Amino acid sequence: MTSASLRCLKGWLALACMVAAPAANATLPIQQWQTTSGALVLFVETHDLPMLDLAVDFPAGASRDTADKSGAASLTLGLMRSGAAALGEDEISERLASIGADMSGRFDMDRAGYGLRTLSSVREREEALGLLAAVLQKPTFPQKMFEREQQRTLAGLREAETRPEVLADREFRHLLYGGHPYSRRGSGEAETVAKLRREDLVDFYRRYFTAGDAVVSIIGDLTRAEAGAIAEQLTAGLNRRSQPLPPLPPIAQLATPQVSRIAHPATQAHILIGQPGIKRLDPDYFPLFLGNYVLGGGGFSSRLNDEIRQKRGYAYSTYSYFNPFALEGPFQLAVQTKKATAEEALKVAQDTLARFVAEGPTPQELEAAKQNIIGGFPLRIDSNKKIQDYLAIIGFYRLPLTYLDDFPVQIERVTLEQIKDAWRRRIHPDRMATVVVAGVDSH
Repeated sequence: MTSASLRCLKGWLALACMVAAPAANATLPIQQWQTTSGALVLFVETHDLPMLDLAVDFPAGASRDTADKSGAASLTLGLMRSGAAALGEDEISERLASIGADMSGRFDMDRAGYGLRTLSSVREREEALGLLAAVLQKPTFPQKMFEREQQRTLAGLREAETRPEVLADREFRHLLYGGHPYSRRGSGEAETVAKLRREDLVDFYRRYFTAGDAVVSIIGDLTRAEAGAIAEQLTAGLNRRSQPLPPLPPIAQLATPQVSRIAHPATQAHILIGQPGIKRLDPDYFPLFLGNYVLGGGGFSSRLNDEIRQKRGYAYSTYSYFNPFALEGPFQLAVQTKKATAEEALKVAQDTLARFVAEGPTPQELEAAKQNIIGGFPLRIDSNKKIQDYLAIIGFYRLPLTYLDDFPVQIERVTLEQIKDAWRRRIHPDRMATVVVAGVDSH
């Protein structure tokens, strides 16, 4: 799968996370409480399958890295499973495999944590939960494992420097966010990762993997009492924070257009256009989201696809999406095309965006977008694991427990004028960041 395809998939996953489960939430109500250590818990009880899906997330994503230690957040999360309590990495893996359980890390700009899937039967469940509790509360960060992962990360960073999509994404973040923590890559930079020490990871863990900041999301074949005991087991031994978590600095909108052209020997050009977009609870979320479905989020039916790919044959791939975080995540428009058509494709993309901001969608486009989004709900929730992902987002970003139920109602209520107004106020085609890799020589 290409990088563009992955980014497009992220856009669809973002859609799924926001809209996928209204029917399920109505029939599987979300229960919420706090543990004695202050962790927030969201729980959905369902006995359809003898399974348990859960996760524990912390505000320990890439944005919590410092500029000089970028990459520490990702390495910290990865090393937690490389040794915990008296267990080594191999023993943890073997014991999970013996009971058919799966434990995996979760990491993005805002969040870091671990998810677990296991049978709900007592023996398997207790074994799996004991392993997860050890990873969360008693990681040992073995020096040899740290050195191995550090070198593995450095090798990956060196290889990534050869890929045009990686260069485009890194430059795009820099133009959008400057020195803000949202400009940092999750993997870090080669020069910062090379300087990290084991003690940096221990310090990061102690600082950010704390009980009061934890969000526990659970769905499965459990009672409320069993879920409560599990949440206590997973969070009771976590560190306590003595002071509130420091807020991230605010994000400034771009004052002028920012353009970067990077030469690359690839025959394919990678084009990114965008600006800081919206937060998770942005008041303009629904008009912007619904409008973007028409612009570039609706796949083959989108305007970008019609103008750039269908009419002119310029693009292998083109799309746009909003990626909301705790602060303003990126609004991004992307095009992949032949190097020879990069400038023409860029111009069409810019013109299509400017025209959409000025005019908005047609009534027919708006109605079709509403039907597609609302009608697609039943297809976007087909496993407990997906529901658990939605619970984690609702809990971490403190969304209303009725958010998923409310979503189709909010989509249906959006008017054409609301979309036009939000896009004119919030999206600025004359102040975009633009990155072209392989399109032309650098200057």
